[in-house]
Parts: sequence; structure tokens; C-alpha cells
Amino acid sequence: MENSTVVTEFALAGITDDPQLQIPLLLVFALIYLLTLVGNLGVITLILLDSRLHTPMYVLLSHLSLVDFAYSTAVTPKVMAGFLVGDKAISYNACATQLFFFAVFLAVETFLLASMAYDCHAAACKPIHCSNIMTARVCAWTVVASYGLGFLVASVHTWNAFSLSFCRSRVIGHFSCGATPVLALSCSDSSRSEMVVFVLVSFNIAFTLLIILISYLFIFVTILRVRSSEGHRKAFSTCASHLTSISIFYGTGAFMYLQPGSRHSMSTDKMASVFYALVVPMVNPLICSLRNKEVKRALKKAVGKATSSLRFMS
Repeated sequence: MENSTVVTEFALAGITDDPQLQIPLLLVFALIYLLTLVGNLGVITLILLDSRLHTPMYVLLSHLSLVDFAYSTAVTPKVMAGFLVGDKAISYNACATQLFFFAVFLAVETFLLASMAYDCHAAACKPIHCSNIMTARVCAWTVVASYGLGFLVASVHTWNAFSLSFCRSRVIGHFSCGATPVLALSCSDSSRSEMVVFVLVSFNIAFTLLIILISYLFIFVTILRVRSSEGHRKAFSTCASHLTSISIFYGTGAFMYLQPGSRHSMSTDKMASVFYALVVPMVNPLICSLRNKEVKRALKKAVGKATSSLRFMS
């Protein structure tokens, strides 16, 4: 049996082999990635520059934007390079690195979303004591724990996939080095590795989703106690925005991983991957940030300063 260390290169199947779709898809992916970059880095910049946004809620939001940009960057440039020059080869080490960082930032996002839900619960249900519940120190430790757990989960995923032997076709039936497509190439018995992926992802989703669901349950109970219809409308609107982002992220992740390997379809996996690797990082700034009055106020202030500076220079 060939040892996995002998393998030096894989080939990514990409999204499609149709030559007529290469340029249109390149333009679409480039536009999505540009919007992702501008949106997420813009949110981070606004939060850093405006001292009124230096609160736990916006600190968590800035890290969510950073993670969205990071895990999109782990995949999208390689996909665009494949469209542009047709080179879909990826080295063994680069494939392992891509899987590691993609898994890191995906896991960190789940913990950040859970932390943000808890912070929203504290703000909605215990507004008087909110500053004592989610302090700057608690927020900092939450962020550190999210990244630490993300690195731990990603390390297990990467070791689990690349500790196997590869002696079949080295064409990964995907546009990125995900755990499932890589395991499909192994000539070793991958049932244990598939079970590790299933257990890790199941625990990650179940643990963080439980926190989110409990937090929002208490939020909805609090909302129902509000007598003002206008208060109901605003509260439900805010919850719907966050829940939309959460539903897309967790729904596609569960669809990707929480099914037996024998039932995996690479074509459907590709579509799900496009959503959480490209679409979710692009729309999160719109869903979680630009619907927020404080962020919009900071954006108007920044645009006003930039416009004044340009007028002064001219």
C-alpha cells in the first residue's frame, strides 16, 4: 500500500469543465470575492475607527467579519486561478494547509455566532445587567477560546484526513480540499475517519446551535412580553436578520457533513460549499452590520470625513 507521504500533488476537479463557463464564472467569483473583501474589511475598519463601537457586541462582529473574509480567502483565490489559467493542480502540503485554515475559520465562526447569540440574549433579556454579564474581559476570553477551539478542531480534521494512504486517483472531485473529498481518495479504510468527521461536526453544530437556540428562545419570550407593536416589529426584524445568517451557515454545514459517506454527492456538496465559502461571507456584512443603526451611523461619519478630506485636497 502506498504511503500518504509519497503523494506530492493532487488535482482539483473544479466546479465545471465547460470552457464556455470559465470566464463568466471567473467574473462572478471575482465580483463576489471583491464584495466580500470590501464588506468585511470595511466593517472591521469602521469598528476599529469608531470608539462608540468598542463594545463586546461589535468586537464579536469584527471578528466574525475577519473570519468570514479569512475562510473565503482560503478557497476563492485558488478557484479563480483555476478559471483564469486552467491550472487545477495543488500540492500535497498546500491541500493540507487549505483544509486546515478553512476548517479553523469555519469552526471559529460557529463559536462566534454562539457568543453573539448569548450577547444578544444578555442585551435583550437583562439590559440593566448586560454590561456586567458580557464585560470586555469576558468578551476577550470568548474570542480567545473561539480561536483556540477552532485550531484544535482543524488540527484533528487535518490529521484525520492526511494520516491515510492515497493510492487511487489523485483527482479531488471538488473545487477545494475539504475533508470529505480528500477522504474519498484514500485507499485505506476510511470508515473510522468518516466517523471522526461526523462526530466532530455533530458535536460542534449541536453544542453551538444549542446555545443559539436557548438564547433566542429567551429573546422571543422577552419580545412577547413587550406590549408595543412597534417594539415587536423592530425586535423580530433584528432577530430575523441574525437567524437568516445562522440558518444559511448551519444548514449548508449540516447538509455537507451530517450524512453517511456513501450518500455524499460531490455535485450537491459543491453547491453547498459555494454557499458557505462564498455567499455567506459576502452577505454577512449586510445582514449583521448594515441593518444596524450604530454601524450605519459610523459609516455615514466615515464617508463624511472622507468627502471633506477630498474637498480640502482639491
